[in-house]
Amino acid sequence: MSKHRSIQSHIQLLARYLAPEWRAALVLGVVLLLSIGLQLVNPQIVRGFIDAAQAQAEPSHLLLAAGTFLAAGMGVQAMRLVSTYLSTDLGFRTTNALRSDLARHLLGLDMSFHKERTPGELIERIDGDVTALSNFFTQFVVRLLGNGILIIGIVALLIREDWRVGLIMGALAALGLTGLIRYGGAAVADSAAEREAYADMYGFIEERLAGLDDIRSNGSALYTLRRYYEALRNVYWAATTAWDKRMIVIRIAAVMWGVGQTLALALGIIYFQRGILTIGAVYMVIHYTYMLLEPLEQIARQLQDLQKAAAGVERISDLMALEPQIKGHGLRTLGEGALPIAFDNVSFAYEDDEPVLDRVSFRLEAGSKLGLLGRTGSGKTTLTRLLFRLYDPTAGAIRLGDTVLHDLEPDYVRRKVGMVTQEVQLFRASVRDNLTFFDATITDDDILRVIDVVGLTEWFRRLPEGLDTELAPNGGDLSAGQAQLLAFARVFLTDPSIVVLDEPSSRLDPATERLLEKAMNRLLEGRTGIIIAHRLTTVQRVDDIMIIDDGHVAEFGRRQDLVSDPHSHFSELLATGMQEAFA
Repeated sequence: MSKHRSIQSHIQLLARYLAPEWRAALVLGVVLLLSIGLQLVNPQIVRGFIDAAQAQAEPSHLLLAAGTFLAAGMGVQAMRLVSTYLSTDLGFRTTNALRSDLARHLLGLDMSFHKERTPGELIERIDGDVTALSNFFTQFVVRLLGNGILIIGIVALLIREDWRVGLIMGALAALGLTGLIRYGGAAVADSAAEREAYADMYGFIEERLAGLDDIRSNGSALYTLRRYYEALRNVYWAATTAWDKRMIVIRIAAVMWGVGQTLALALGIIYFQRGILTIGAVYMVIHYTYMLLEPLEQIARQLQDLQKAAAGVERISDLMALEPQIKGHGLRTLGEGALPIAFDNVSFAYEDDEPVLDRVSFRLEAGSKLGLLGRTGSGKTTLTRLLFRLYDPTAGAIRLGDTVLHDLEPDYVRRKVGMVTQEVQLFRASVRDNLTFFDATITDDDILRVIDVVGLTEWFRRLPEGLDTELAPNGGDLSAGQAQLLAFARVFLTDPSIVVLDEPSSRLDPATERLLEKAMNRLLEGRTGIIIAHRLTTVQRVDDIMIIDDGHVAEFGRRQDLVSDPHSHFSELLATGMQEAFA
C-alpha cells in the first residue's frame, strides 16, 4: 500500500466512524482547548508570584496569586478527567461500530473465503485489529491537534518574553517534530506482521481447542504444545521487531527532552546574570520548556500508536475491499408455498481440475419429496450447498419455480430454503435467541406454537426461566434428540418453501427417532423436501429417488417405479439391504 493510499485510508476510516459522533468529538475538542489554555496561564501566575515575593509585595497579593494558581491547577486536572472519560466513551462507540460492520461484512463473504481461514484468525482480525484502532479513533487527531496548538502557544509566549529564547526553543521543537514525522511510519509493515502473527496464533488455538478430544485420545498433547510454542515464538519475534522500530520516535523524544532541559537551564542562568530575565521569568522559561517537551513526547507516543493503527487500517481495509462473488440481481420474486426445483446440466468443482458434480439434471415438482442417496464424497452435500447459493455452479443453471437461482438475492434464497443437519449448532444464549437466531421480530406466541408442534412442550415446561433460560455452549445440557427438535423449530419459524434434511435421526435411539419422525412429517407438509439419506429406511416417505455416484446422476425416478423395477439400482439396494452403502 502506497503512503498516499495509506493516509487516504486513515482519513476515510476516521470520517466514516467519527462523523456520526461529531457532537461528542466537538465537546472533547473544546475540553482539550480549555485545558491547554489553563496550562499556558499557570506558569504566568507562578512567574508573577515569584517576582512579587522577591519584591516583597503585600501578602494579600501573594495569596490571590496562590489561590488563582491552585484553581487553575484543579481546573487542568478536571479537564483531563473529563477528556479521558469522553475519549474512552468515544473510542468504545466508534470501535464497536467498526467491529459490527466488519463482522457483518465477513459473514457476507463467500464460503470459499471462510474455508481458507480459521475462526480464530477472523476473531483476531475483528477484535485485535480494531482494538489497535481505539486510540487512533479517539485521541490521535484531537491530541495531535491539541499538542500542536500547545506548542505554538508556548513558543509564542516565549517569544513575547524574549525573542531569542523563543526562537531557540521553537527551532528545537521544529527539529524534534521533523524527526518524529520522518520516522513516524517506520514500524507500519512490522506492526502488520505482528498482527498477522497474533492472528495465526489465535487461529491455531481455536483449531486445537475444537479438536481437544481427538488430541487427547491420540496422545498428541506434546506435539500440539510444541506447535503452540512455535506460534508463540513467531509472535515474540514479530512483536519485538515491531516494538524496536516503534521505539524510534520515543528515543527521539527522549533526546529532545535532555537537550531542551539543558538549553533552558543554560539560557536561564545566562540571561538572569545579564539582567535580561527576572528569577520569575527564568522559572517561566524552564517551566514552558518542560511543557514544550511534554507534547513532543505525547506526539511520539501517538505516532507509536499510529503505527499500530496503520497496520490495522491496512488489514481492515483489505478485508473491507473483498467482495462476495455470489451476488443476485435484486430479484425476490418467488411465491409462497412449495416450489419446484430444477437442475439443468449443473456442474461444479471446488478446484478447477477436480469436478464434484458433472452435468446433473433433474426436476422436482412442487411439494414432492426427494430421497438423495449416494456414497460419502459422491456430491450429495455439494448439491444442497448449490441450492442454498453457498456456491454457484461452474456450469448449467438451477431454478426455483421459474426463476434462475443466480438472479435471486442470496439472503432471500436462504430464507426460502431451510435445512436441518445432523450437527446442530447451539449458542450460549437463551432458548428464544437460539430458536430465532436473535431475530426480535419473531413473537413469543409464535415460538411457543412451534415448540408444541415439534413435541418439545414437556421439555419446555421444565425450564426454570422459560424462553429466557440460557442454554449451555453447543447444547451441552440437551440430549441429541432435543437439539434436533430445536433445529426443526428453527426451520418452522422461518416457514421456508423448500426443506433439506440431512437425515437428522440417523444417530438417535428408536424412541427419540419416532418423536423426530413426527416432527419431520409436520415440517415436510406443504413443502418441497430433499432428504439426504444414510439409511434406506429413511426414504420410505419420499416420492422420488435420486442416486448420486461420483458426481453423476446414476438413477432418478419415482420411488414406486424404481421399487417395482427389479433392474433398478434402488431395487437392488433394497434387495441386498446395503444400508452401509450410504454411510
